[in-house]
Amino acid sequence: MANPSVESGFVKEYEKGVHLAYQRQGSKLRGLVRGKGNVKGASTTFQKAGKGTAATKARHGKVPVMNVDHSSVECLLADYYAGEWNDALDDLKTNNDEKQIAMNSGAWALGRKTDELIVAALDTSTNYALTAGDGMTKAKVLAAFEALGAADVPDDGGRTCVIGWRQWSQLLDIEEFKDADYVGDQDLPWKNGGQAKRWLNTLWVPFGGLSAAGGVRLCHWFHKTAIGHASGKDVTSDITWHGDRASHFINNMMSQGAVMIDATGVVTLRCLES
Repeated sequence: MANPSVESGFVKEYEKGVHLAYQRQGSKLRGLVRGKGNVKGASTTFQKAGKGTAATKARHGKVPVMNVDHSSVECLLADYYAGEWNDALDDLKTNNDEKQIAMNSGAWALGRKTDELIVAALDTSTNYALTAGDGMTKAKVLAAFEALGAADVPDDGGRTCVIGWRQWSQLLDIEEFKDADYVGDQDLPWKNGGQAKRWLNTLWVPFGGLSAAGGVRLCHWFHKTAIGHASGKDVTSDITWHGDRASHFINNMMSQGAVMIDATGVVTLRCLES
C-alpha cells in the first residue's frame, strides 16, 4: 500500500501544477468575458440592466423616474472530467515525465472545454455583419464596428474580436491593420509573438476553436459584459492508487457554464473559408 503522507503530498503538488497549467495555457477566452466564481448550486444568474432616459422637470415638479428595466439571465453549470491512468513503472521505461504529461493534458483538456462553453454562448448570436459570401474584409470589419456603435455598446477598451487563423491572415492584407502609419509601432500585429493586437480600440485574438459549418467560420466581436462565464468549482485534481492495476488514476475536474447575457453586445462576422 502506498504511504498516505507521500500520497497526500503528491496529490497537493500535482493539483497545484494542474491549476498553474490551466491558467497558463488552458483557456484563452475565460478572461475576456464577465466571470462569476464560487457558485453554489446547479445554476446562477447574471443581472442585466436596461438603459435609463433623462428628462426635464417643471420648477418644483417631481424628478422624472427612469424606470430602468432589470432582468436576469440563468447560467447552467455542468461537471466535466478528464482522467488518465499512470502506471507505477512507466517512468522507468521512458525518458518522459508521465505525470507532467498527464497534468498538462488534463489541464489543457479542461481549458479547451471552458472555451467551448464560451464559444457556444457566442454562437447563439444572430446579429450578423453583412453576408457570409466572403472572408474577413475591411468592409465587413467596418460594418460590424458601425453595428456596435449603433447599439451603444461601450467603447471603453472592453471589446474583443475572436477570429480564426484564416481571418487573421486576411487581416494582415489590410493596411490599416498592419501598417505602423495607422496603428503605431506599439500595436503592430507581430508584437508579442503575433498572438493578439489592439485595433479600433478592440483586442483582436486569433483562436482555433471557433465554430465552422459549410465552409463558413463564425467570428465574434463582443463586449466583455455581453457573455457570462460561471464556475462552481475551478480545476481540481484527485489521485488514487489502484493496487490491482499498479497504477495511479488521475482525475481532473471542474464545474462551469457560460451564457449569452446581452445579445446586443455581440456582432457575428460570418467568414467564408472554402
